[in-house]
Amino acid sequence: MERIAMSQEERDWLDWLKRARDGKMTQREAAERMGVTERWVRKLLRRMKKQGDAVVLHQLRGQASNRKLPSKTLRGWMIKAGMWQPGSRRIQDVHGWRPRRSGFGELTQWDTSEHDWLEGRGPVRYLVRMIDDATSWSWGRFVERDATPFNMAVLWEYIEKNGRMVDVYTDRDSMFTVPRRKGESEQERQAADRLTQLGRGLRELGIGSILANSPQAKGRVERSFLTAQDRLVKQLRLAKVCTLEAANAFLEKEYWPEWNECFARPVKDYPDQHRPLSEAQDLAAILCHAEDRVIANDYTFSFAGQRHQIQREQVQAGMRRQRLRVELRLDGELKARYQGNYLTISECGPRAAAPPPVACRPPRRDHNAGGKSAWMQGFFDRPTPPLWMLIGDGT
Repeated sequence: MERIAMSQEERDWLDWLKRARDGKMTQREAAERMGVTERWVRKLLRRMKKQGDAVVLHQLRGQASNRKLPSKTLRGWMIKAGMWQPGSRRIQDVHGWRPRRSGFGELTQWDTSEHDWLEGRGPVRYLVRMIDDATSWSWGRFVERDATPFNMAVLWEYIEKNGRMVDVYTDRDSMFTVPRRKGESEQERQAADRLTQLGRGLRELGIGSILANSPQAKGRVERSFLTAQDRLVKQLRLAKVCTLEAANAFLEKEYWPEWNECFARPVKDYPDQHRPLSEAQDLAAILCHAEDRVIANDYTFSFAGQRHQIQREQVQAGMRRQRLRVELRLDGELKARYQGNYLTISECGPRAAAPPPVACRPPRRDHNAGGKSAWMQGFFDRPTPPLWMLIGDGT
């Protein structure tokens, strides 16, 4: 028996036609159910005697449309539009997962997640996290803002716990890299070697910086944030945490130990690639906002709109017009270093107001300025004596 594929509408039509044929309903009722005229129902019943159940199928089923375009023409359009690649199929480049590093501290992924961590109970929105690429060992802090000083503070704590990692893996946020200028190529940007404050700090610490080209490139830290936004939020809720200080205390005492125990690989199974700080590396002097300033002739320098005076006892010969390094520490203290030595400085008072200009006599007015003198005004309007009188006076 031949099998006929029908839609549900076609099955309903066939059922109503059979009922009209068997006298179980009138042709008018069948036409109303099918949404056609009675004449069409009678025509279908006549066809049904010859075609059987296939009478409800459209006669053009399985046939090409009269409006069909030639395959060759259609393929040409698709190739032009980039929807079809001619020739044999080629395997596209597939970016596989990057293998983990082999040592603890060889690469540390670093990122920030913005989320309502306390569900409105307190102003805690930013979690800065560092996760080891080889072991998934994690450390981080809740901070007030995703800004350079707060990220420096988290890095400071990480280094104090473990030492200096070999490389950090971050995104291309403005904290970590200086964007290219208009019309500047990537090679020109690298040659210019412009650094952010964090970039400078990493270089002075001897830590390499690798910038990811996409969020997927640093997928381990991205996926860990998705877990934390579900797991950590619930734990903070159960602990009834409502402040930034309490949230950081919960991270240090509860969340990070549990995470590193359950999800991280044992650190002792991997070689430790962290390096201790050298004697010349002072975290307070490196992880700060540092700028170079020029010493003026009066042994002052300006910083953040304020002038500072170098103490007279530390003034040296040849110091004028030379550069010194100004460091604004994370604790708010301002330091100035000249030729490797820190100077004693003090804020200068407000500059004396400029004396008012000395009153002087107004300049002499030039009466001939502008071309004509004023004495000629109205000269030709004056009355004159008759001409014969002038002649008579002359004789």
